[in-house]
Amino acid sequence: MIALIVAYSKNRVIGLNGKIPWNIKGEKSRFKELTTGNVVIMGRRTFEEIGRPLPNRTTIVVSNTKIFSDKNCLTAHSLNEAIELSKGKDIFISGGEKLYKEAIPLVKKMYITEIDFETEGDTFFPFFDDTLFSKTIDASFNAAIPYKYLTYTRK
Repeated sequence: MIALIVAYSKNRVIGLNGKIPWNIKGEKSRFKELTTGNVVIMGRRTFEEIGRPLPNRTTIVVSNTKIFSDKNCLTAHSLNEAIELSKGKDIFISGGEKLYKEAIPLVKKMYITEIDFETEGDTFFPFFDDTLFSKTIDASFNAAIPYKYLTYTRK
């Protein structure tokens, strides 16, 4: 299965100056729950923002400028190469903007955390044709900054 996983604000911001522009307690738990034991594919800038391979999963970094090699961390030069390196395991594409845009036509599911506020940003989640997917609201959270977990499954 190829899926993507993302958190974005109401105005589709996913980043500002190479960082996630919010810190909401508990918001990242779904990411860990879904991706642990699987393959996570991300772009170089996303990997550098995290700063290390993710524990208990295989991290594949898509980059044409750097090589990342560590325990459970590989480098690919394209999304297609990263998918091939995944050897049939479940894949979660986790950013950034360019990789998401390339991945949307390939994914079976999109796990989206929608943050209920607008923020300044320089990196955005691309628009997609939501008529190609069925949408479920998996959970809503009334935190200081409300958010909800959505799953889009390709029809």
